[in-house]
Amino acid sequence: MAKKRPQTKAKRPQHTDGARAARADGEIPVVGAREPCPCGSGRRYKACHGRAAAHAATELVHRPFEGLPGECDWVALRELVPAATVELTLKDGLPEGVPSVTLATVLPMAWPALRRDDGSVLLGLQNDTASGDISRDLADTLQRALTADPGTPVQSRRAPADGPRLQDLLDPEGAFEPVVHSGFEFWIPDPEQATADVTASLERANAAAIPTVKLSGVDAAYWCETPEKNHLRWVMPHPEEQLLDALARLHAAGRSSLVEGTRLVGSFRAHGLTVPVWDLPSGMSAEDVEKPAAEFAERLAAALATDAPLTADERRARGGLTNRQVTLS
Repeated sequence: MAKKRPQTKAKRPQHTDGARAARADGEIPVVGAREPCPCGSGRRYKACHGRAAAHAATELVHRPFEGLPGECDWVALRELVPAATVELTLKDGLPEGVPSVTLATVLPMAWPALRRDDGSVLLGLQNDTASGDISRDLADTLQRALTADPGTPVQSRRAPADGPRLQDLLDPEGAFEPVVHSGFEFWIPDPEQATADVTASLERANAAAIPTVKLSGVDAAYWCETPEKNHLRWVMPHPEEQLLDALARLHAAGRSSLVEGTRLVGSFRAHGLTVPVWDLPSGMSAEDVEKPAAEFAERLAAALATDAPLTADERRARGGLTNRQVTLS
């Protein structure tokens, strides 16, 4: 029979003055992951207070742009639009020496941000982010760009878990008015001063850009042209379940197309919002789709206001729409 191991009394962790100070004022400083936690628990930081900090940094924020003016356009520019810019308004105004702050879908060399020679700031939207909160990562990049040396790009990093978000930095009453470009020439105010790397990056980006136009008659709807057919991608703010019910009602009634020759083919999920997608004939321009889109918006509003249970045909239509959803984020 195996001998029982003698029981020993666990040693009580010795608390340092620094740990006591940390507990007294309620703040736990950040230390190395393998170092003792400053709270005095005797555990490593990563297994103690560092666990909550890591979770906060990686937890996915379902709707990172919620509460910002133009949330639907933020999603469109993040996921769907190749080349666009928006002038941003800061809550506390522009710092001295920063004449403007501009959001851009993409920047040369995939830079997260750029402080131009004149002090203006370009903030890239479509870059990979280090945490699960795009808004916090972009806010961190923006803050660093505002104080960067003119003429230098800002590199990516993981934003502090307790750092501000875009909602803290941008004016909630500021307009959000995207300007869609045919290419990325807005990168280079003076082409003669561009480096070879930036010029090559511009040529690659222009070659890959899909022609895109923002509709003027409805919010956050973008026409795009592809070799085989054109599409309308429309980012909508309505709750997903309610929107799918409304689209199903219209689809079952044969009223989900925009006009003859168009077809609702499915939807994207992106950053907590739903993006219905229509196939359009290759000859149908953005101008051609303006009136049909406005008329569809009226039909959709009526369908959204209906709360009657779905019929059997509408349930089948809803199932088909659900099966044709693609999640982008």
